[in-house]
Formats: sequence, C-alpha cells, structure tokens
Amino acid sequence: MNLKTGGESVLSLRGVSYTYPGSDSPAFEGVSLDLRRGEIVFVTGPTGAGKTTLCLAASGILHHEYGGTLEGAITILGKDVRDYQSMAGIGKHVGVVFDDADAQLIFSTVEEEVASGLENLGIPRAEMQQRLRHVMESTGIADLAQRAPHTLSGGQKQRVAIAATLALGTEILILDEPTAELDTDATDAISALLRRLADEGTAVLIVEQKFDMLAAIADRMVLIEDGRIVQEGSPDEVMGSGSVQSPSGAARRHPAPAAALPEGGAPPIISIRGLVHRYDGVTALAGLDLEIVPAEIVAVVGENGSGKTTLIKHFNGLLRPTEGSVTVDGLDAATVPIAELARHVGLVFQNPDTMLFAETVEEEVAFGLRNIDPESTGEPIEAALREVGLIHRKAVYPRSLSRGERQRLAIACVIAMKPGVIVLDEPTTGLDAREAARVMETLGRLRREGHTIVMVTHDMRLGEEYADRIVRMEQGSIVGDERISEEEPCPKLCSTSSGRAPFTASTRSPN
Repeated sequence: MNLKTGGESVLSLRGVSYTYPGSDSPAFEGVSLDLRRGEIVFVTGPTGAGKTTLCLAASGILHHEYGGTLEGAITILGKDVRDYQSMAGIGKHVGVVFDDADAQLIFSTVEEEVASGLENLGIPRAEMQQRLRHVMESTGIADLAQRAPHTLSGGQKQRVAIAATLALGTEILILDEPTAELDTDATDAISALLRRLADEGTAVLIVEQKFDMLAAIADRMVLIEDGRIVQEGSPDEVMGSGSVQSPSGAARRHPAPAAALPEGGAPPIISIRGLVHRYDGVTALAGLDLEIVPAEIVAVVGENGSGKTTLIKHFNGLLRPTEGSVTVDGLDAATVPIAELARHVGLVFQNPDTMLFAETVEEEVAFGLRNIDPESTGEPIEAALREVGLIHRKAVYPRSLSRGERQRLAIACVIAMKPGVIVLDEPTTGLDAREAARVMETLGRLRREGHTIVMVTHDMRLGEEYADRIVRMEQGSIVGDERISEEEPCPKLCSTSSGRAPFTASTRSPN
C-alpha cells in the first residue's frame, strides 16, 4: 500500500493535549495528526498509551461530553469541534465504534439496531432496506437479523455495532479496537469492507492491537507511546523499525511446570453431560459432554458464535441448562443459587469494565469478597492485588487504570474469593504483548497454586502456548479435545463428544 501524502484533510489535530477531570497529568500531549479523504490511518501502541483518548478527542466526544482540560485545535471537515452545537451535529459526519459493543446495543433485534440510525436520518424506506441488507451481508450478520443482541456472542455483538455505524454512510469512521473480539474470518471480512469504503472516499481512523492483520489495508501507521506520537509512516516503515510488537506474534513462554496433573482417575471438578442451551428457540449448545479435572488450564477455542461464552456461563449459574446437566465441585449448577456457586467458580468477563464500579481499586476487590465473607479482613484483598501486581495502585480510581490494569483488577476481584475454578472470557482481548503475557503468567501462577483455569479465546496460539488442554468448539458442539504436551510436538487427540473426527494439525484453526 502506498503512503498517501496528498488529498483533502477531513480530520485534523494540531498540538492537542488533554487531561481527564480529576487527573494531574495529561493522557496525551502535543498530538498532531491529519486524516485525509479515502485514507486509512492505523494507530497502535502499548496498553495505556492514549489510543482511546485519541479516538475520543478526534470524534469531538472529549469536548462535548467529558469536560477536563483540552488544549490545541481539532477540526472536522474544516470546522472546529467547539463550533459544533453538539455530538448530534458531529454524528452526521463521523461514525464511531468503541470496543465495548454492549454499551452501543439497545434495541430488541439486530435488524432494529442497524436500522435505527438510518431512521433517525430520515432515509427513504426503499433506500433504507437496500442499505440495511447490504451492510448486514457485508459484516456477516444477515443470519442474525431477528436475534436479540443480548443473546449474541461478544464477536457477534461487535459486528453488529460495526454494521450499525457503517450503515450511516458518514464521511469519517473512527474505530477503537473494532476487531478485538473477532476471529480471523470476521477480521478479514471487516478489513476488506473498510478498505473498500476508503477506496470509495471514506476516511478511516483505526485503533487496534492486531496490526499484523490490519496493517495490510492501511495507508499510514502511527505509533503512540506515553501519550505522544513517536513514529509515523507507511506500515512497512513502522513495522520494519522493530518498534512495535504484535500480541499474537510476540514471543511467549509457557508457565513453569507445576506438580503433575491429577491422574486419570481423579474426579472431575466440572462435569457436563448432554448440555443443551437454546436462546429463543435458537440452539447455542447441542448436547455437550465434557469433564475438567482440578489444577489444569483448559483453553476453549472456536470462532465467534461457536458457543464458547454460552458454555462457561453455565459454570456459575448465569445460564441454566435447557437440557442436560452441569456439575461443579459436586454442586448441580442448574439448581444451586448463584451466590453459592460464586464460592466455587469465579468468572472474569470479556470486558472488565462491566465488573468495575467502586471508587478505589481496594474497594473493588473488597466488594465481592465481603459478599461471601462479611467478616473478611484486608489481607486477602492485599494478597490478591499483590498477585496481579496492583498493590501500589490500591487507592486509585479503577476507571483511570489502563486496559491491561483493569483486566488484572478484574482477575484480582475473583481470586480474592479463592474459588477452586477461575473462568476467563477472552482474557487478553485488547492488550498489548507485554500486558497479555503478564495476565497469562498470573494465570500460570494460579494454576500452580491448585486453581483450575478455564479460558475462552479465539486465539488458538494462546491456547497452544499456555494451556494444558485445548477444547475446540464449532456451531455449539465440541469437535476437538487435545492434551498439550511440551515433550510431544504432535499431542495425542482425545475422542470428541460429538462423534465427529477430532481436528488435526492440518485443520485450519480459528486464528
């Protein structure tokens, strides 16, 4: 891709610095950047570097919604963001997709969600139907049109949020981690769609960690560190400098070996028999059989919508079986109260922000612990914060932490309650290589201390590097179950519960 240096600038930042309300130091400072019509600018950098703040500034949201101290000039289509009356005026020209899809989905069906913006624009009915059909097919959600958004997987929700924004047909698109929860096929489809839109004249600003996949469609790449732009150029120039490191391409190391895994005769800590779950008549899980033994790390992998998140929500009672049974540490997860299951199973959600609401890091960890043990002291809280490397941040407001720190805080909230099983949904989503490795090393230590770790991921390489075992799902069924062995480069495959052939090394993995 050739670096575009000409063309009309539709979005411009000049010497922009911003400090959040209540903060003493700027989130970024002295940032200057232009986005031209028909150009894709790809922004990357470490967790906490200021990438999301850049998106908020470029879209006008910081000025119109956040307050704080904003210095410098930001213009959209030649007009200063201060001169727009509100975000509604900016929204006619700028479409924004953030990494928290749940916060953007409010309607009862996917079709209503995507159509809502078109209705607000007063698009004629015939044109609206045509545009709606095109964008839903392009983003791979046409078959989800009548589904309720809350029943979708994280990756499916993300595609719906992208589709709803793309349908508006704005001149400028700003996307913050738009493919963080998407598998490879969905990422490729969204990437191709964005490149096509840019070729038709749309200006696209993308913030992402997946630069090894998305840099291929970009005209320009920008590296941010510590709130400043430290490098800018073509993707080949920036990536060739060695300044950036992909989470998926970074060197990772397997946790140091623990005591031997329990022998085959050890009773399972989780036992699933004939598990079926349906959402409004749609079968999400189709008769699963699975056993997980104590003190192992199990990676549940598969493409978006394969049933991974639906499966793990049965472990702590957030979902109850439509048919079949789930037993956790001897308890029937279909009937035992959620509060009781929480003593045995801790769940860390895809988006840590859904778990955080207290005023300090320390209070955040204390909340869950005191729900199950009102007499608890501060020692388990401090021990959990030390475990995730946040003891020095215990008095900080949780929302001011970086994305990686918030992920580690969510893990601390769970491990303070000392459950035997810790379940994590996409634990490294949106994290840079360093933070992803730090989270996984924490999980390795917990496993060595005797915890059972179940992690959902669409990154097969993450499972291969850190898990003792990989369970692969497709369309609500388990299609592969293999034990990872550092001594055996080609681990033996276990039999599958679906009757289908187990996958082999030649089978294409989700990533």
